[in-house]
Amino acid sequence: MKTIAEHIKKNEFKNVYLLYGEEAYLRHQYRDKLKGALCPEGDDMNISRFEGKGISGVEVTDLAETLPFFADRRVIVIEESSWFKNGADGFEEKLKQFPDTTFIIFVESEVDKRGRLYKTVKDIGYVAEMQTPKDKDLLAWIVIQCKNEGKQIAEGAAKYLVEQAGTNMNMLQMELEKVFSYVADSDMIRLEDVQEICSNQAENQIFDMLDAIGNQNREKALMLYHDLLALREPAMRILYLLTRQIHILLQVSEMTRLNMDNSSIASKAGIPPFTVGKYKSQIGHFSYTELIQMLEQCQEVDAGIKRGRYQDIIGVELLIVGFSTKKD
Repeated sequence: MKTIAEHIKKNEFKNVYLLYGEEAYLRHQYRDKLKGALCPEGDDMNISRFEGKGISGVEVTDLAETLPFFADRRVIVIEESSWFKNGADGFEEKLKQFPDTTFIIFVESEVDKRGRLYKTVKDIGYVAEMQTPKDKDLLAWIVIQCKNEGKQIAEGAAKYLVEQAGTNMNMLQMELEKVFSYVADSDMIRLEDVQEICSNQAENQIFDMLDAIGNQNREKALMLYHDLLALREPAMRILYLLTRQIHILLQVSEMTRLNMDNSSIASKAGIPPFTVGKYKSQIGHFSYTELIQMLEQCQEVDAGIKRGRYQDIIGVELLIVGFSTKKD
């Protein structure tokens, strides 16, 4: 990431970048930084974006071979293509032949480092893995975010924020924005401020929602969803928490099957030890196959919302309705 910052500072760029890894916030942040540095804001003629499986390599190639329109660079952003996992039908060879005026930014959550496309990008461009920062780096990042808002944050408040929101940087950013609004007239963010805003109420509601879904109680599941919306929780954050909860259930289910002790389960699933019993109880509502299907459906809805197929609040509501409808 420091290398990308150096490229931007010197205005000296590679023609191909691959940003990948578990931390979506960093992937998107550096995607936007590169876009902004490579192509002036408002120049819609020379920047193009492709997203999702089924991207046409021929269409991308035709565009990449086209010289920029009254500009120095043509920028193409390709996101979540799966080309780095499933192959790209020879696109890696074309990548070596594009004009120097074409710049391509790949953004992927997962890659296969053994693949030909990955090796090609690493050879001719720059590859950056976006990992979740360590706790001390997250705390430093929180301090910087607060400073950018003209505020200071107490060390205990920053630590509590990470404890409550977790290490996902998108989640942390959402919680920080709520804190900033809450302390709008104050230059100092105290522990009490964060405790007031960043409670674990949302996670408790999600847990109860899955119980309602498991009992096929659609009315209660939707009531809990609307309660969270009334508390000004964004629909996308609710979807994230629901997806996370299902993923934890899958982990606990598998580790329980392997007869692992509660302490080990808690450590590997990243949950407090005293909550393992609750998760084990909730597992009884679902089969392992059902949990896999629910996780896939969450991912599909997330992708559909981001592609504009439907509005976020409606998309998540339809998902919950589907989950809590009796299956024949």
